[in-house]
Amino acid sequence: MALIPLNLFVSHDGTSRRQHLTCLYRCGDACSKPVPNRSDNEYFGDVVRAVSRRSMLRASGIAVLAVGAGSALAACGTDDPPAAAPSSTPAPDATPPGMNFTSVAPNSGDVVVIPDGYQQAVVIRWGDPILDGAPEFDVNNQTGAAQRGQFGFNNDFAGLLPIPGAPNRFLLVTNFEYVDPIFMFPRYDKDNPTRDQFEVEIAAVGMGVVEVERTPQGLTPVMGRYNRRITADTPMTLTGPAAGTDFVKTAADPTGRTVAGTFANCAGGVTPWGTVLSGEENFQDYFGAAEGSPAPGPVVADRRDRYGISVEPTALRWETFDPRFDLVQTPNEPNRFGYVVELNPWDPASTPVKHSALGRLKHEGANIHVTDDGTVVAYTGDDERFDYMYKFVSSKKLRPGPVTDAAAMAHNMTLLDEGTLYVAKLSSDIPAGELDGSGTLPSTGRFAGTGTWLPLLRSGPDGQAESLVDGISAQEVAVFTRIAADKVGATKMDRPEDVEANPETGKVYVALTNNDERGTAGEPAADAANPRNENKSGQILEITDDHAGTAFTWELLLVCGDPAAADTYFAGFDKTKVSPISCPDNLAFDSHGNLWISTDGNALDSNDGLFAVALDGPNRGETKQFLTVPVGAETCGPVVTDDLVTVCVQHPGEHDDHTIDNPLSHWPDGGDGTARPSVVAVWKTGGNIGV
Repeated sequence: MALIPLNLFVSHDGTSRRQHLTCLYRCGDACSKPVPNRSDNEYFGDVVRAVSRRSMLRASGIAVLAVGAGSALAACGTDDPPAAAPSSTPAPDATPPGMNFTSVAPNSGDVVVIPDGYQQAVVIRWGDPILDGAPEFDVNNQTGAAQRGQFGFNNDFAGLLPIPGAPNRFLLVTNFEYVDPIFMFPRYDKDNPTRDQFEVEIAAVGMGVVEVERTPQGLTPVMGRYNRRITADTPMTLTGPAAGTDFVKTAADPTGRTVAGTFANCAGGVTPWGTVLSGEENFQDYFGAAEGSPAPGPVVADRRDRYGISVEPTALRWETFDPRFDLVQTPNEPNRFGYVVELNPWDPASTPVKHSALGRLKHEGANIHVTDDGTVVAYTGDDERFDYMYKFVSSKKLRPGPVTDAAAMAHNMTLLDEGTLYVAKLSSDIPAGELDGSGTLPSTGRFAGTGTWLPLLRSGPDGQAESLVDGISAQEVAVFTRIAADKVGATKMDRPEDVEANPETGKVYVALTNNDERGTAGEPAADAANPRNENKSGQILEITDDHAGTAFTWELLLVCGDPAAADTYFAGFDKTKVSPISCPDNLAFDSHGNLWISTDGNALDSNDGLFAVALDGPNRGETKQFLTVPVGAETCGPVVTDDLVTVCVQHPGEHDDHTIDNPLSHWPDGGDGTARPSVVAVWKTGGNIGV
């Protein structure tokens, strides 16, 4: 099909392409509501100003915070010619291994566009049967029972786990983040949803496990023994300091230890011991109450407000069909969501676990790094404007063993229940006058600084815990983690989403998607790590961490957007030789050590995509677009192996002016087909990815 060419180097308003419908059903229209973080903790800008003052006192022997190591890069973002690069700066080499492909041009087609010389195929679509007895998808004859045996809606995270002893066989483990009924049900009436539609929706979210086989046609689903669906009512075990407390007890679960289901599952991670972690993100969308319901008391209201929970009707109206979603009837139910879920996909009868020791927040996902001595560190981001980055350091060591080693698996599935939870505070000695919100590079040639992990909670065996925040109990820290992080003065960031450590170098990368409230009236101003006011395109933060310790250095790898714009930065790489990139969301790494970034909400008038970025050597910062997804869709859950790339294509055709009855997209089936979220595989004809 012919693609619509776009010129991204012309003037545009820089507004994210995310549609209001996406916001309504995914995050409860959070962007149109006040920012939940109203804490008065010290803004990063205040730290910068204080450090700048201390810089003038160096001669008096007063200590200052050091900027992380690295050579100064050529300045940009002004009308003046860029400064000459130091003579020691090496010239860029040929494209690094893993990135040797022709960049895909920005476009707005209703197709997945891939480089020349590559092939693609849809792996699985919403509604495809994955359990024996499940019917084929019929958009006009959906039932909850059918959906429980079918691939769910709006797949986000994906993990691809090799099956031991079965060459070319894998477990494809996915999250199903949210439902969008206006694109699910023909003739949907948003003011009068039906119970049958509710039954489909609670079965369409959660998680899924599907066996797949590698074939010349990509990946083919198999009706295997591991296949499983996790839904909004699958029993889960709550562990850690929150378990058994009055905050999480309900009439249906008076012990506060067994939660019905998981939903709002965004990104995740595959652990070194073979399980999958899934982040419960925008759980607040699902809880509401009828108009005129009584307001909660002030303490309860403060806690709800901090998580964006409102005592009003929700968009989905689940509260009209099940009292656990009604805040008046079951006020503690929201406290049972917002955790990291761990699933053992190798045991279809296993009960998933919610780890409260990692805190309750809008987890984008969670990803594991293991130190040389076996210490397990979990990194996670709280995906909200002006919220925080966290890490958890286990007090127990990883026990190596195959997924078939039941004793090792049992031990390793307790690693995230005992340890210390931290939140990040960043600093910089860049002079305050050089941080004006324009994104112009400071005189140092880069945005960089130091940081500290501030302790919040120390968890021990059997839910025992110690609060490390004055005036807040351990149980409160576990359930109302945001409030504890506010109190210790964590740094407010521009929507921290995926946080992952590079397996080659150990450096940690954070996707900061955007924040159009930065620098607006009453909100925190730009700072060194979040250098642009009304930030539409986001940035990538690179952290060199003392993983088991509390100190780190940081710098911005990318300040995303139109390369022709003055406020973008690609680690000093020639901006005329990079692909435009906007709104980074999920991260992955290839075996060559390159970073791969998927995007959500591209503010550059083009479809979202998947990008590869060189991290080391003279090509550091080189950014190339590998694929684009169809119109209205988001690129999620990238998996990058030597010979295969998979992405989740979420909400194709989602647009405010369209519905399932008036579609914008017919991907993946074309013709008059229903737009269906799907997983896509891409591979190179006769070779490996990018070589």
